[in-house]
Amino acid sequence: MFERLRKVLRQDRAQAGDSALTDAMSVWARQQGFSYARPATGEGFSLTGSLGNRRWKMECGYSSRDYIDGEELRARAELNVTDDASVVIMNRPLKESLEKRAYAIYTDTLQTTVDPNLTEEMRWLAMYPEVDLGHLPASFSARYAVMADKRSQALAWIDTPLAERLMSWPEPAPGAQLPFILMLLRGKVYLRMQYTPADMPTLGHAALIFISACESAIAGLSIDITL
Repeated sequence: MFERLRKVLRQDRAQAGDSALTDAMSVWARQQGFSYARPATGEGFSLTGSLGNRRWKMECGYSSRDYIDGEELRARAELNVTDDASVVIMNRPLKESLEKRAYAIYTDTLQTTVDPNLTEEMRWLAMYPEVDLGHLPASFSARYAVMADKRSQALAWIDTPLAERLMSWPEPAPGAQLPFILMLLRGKVYLRMQYTPADMPTLGHAALIFISACESAIAGLSIDITL
């Protein structure tokens, strides 16, 4: 009987904690001008916002990528920017890990065809060379690798404010080993990273980085529609 009672009390405390966290996140999102929602069933949440008439969405939930443990924070925004720009910012430990996995697949003498489950991230490593942006400090290059189809596109997108935000995570700051990808592909900006639920400082800064990435893409790579 007492064991059942302890289980009920633990469940009640967990539910009360979830409710308080939901309330806090809802208030924070409203203060930032975002919309906050949780699914009717299951875990996770979503944030939505806009940059002018351009809508964006950020979600937290279980990851579809095996290099992310636990939950994933992912975001997407469709922007009116040139769709031939291809730039990927990836934390360097993840890049090195994916390169080793891709190399093992390609050199496996027992494998006669390319693995159909080869992740999109591994294909990027083969498609886009790493570029040196020059204007960024060595500490940025030590933490992140920048790969691009054209160096000029990476320079147009990754301005100093965006680079500084990528290097200034608030405490408790996610380590350099934490899987993180920021992408500009097909006219859209994407973010994907490993996330610990209830880590509000990281969530807030990830949203700031994503919005900054969208703004710099709009400023540097918008489609010229003038005649």
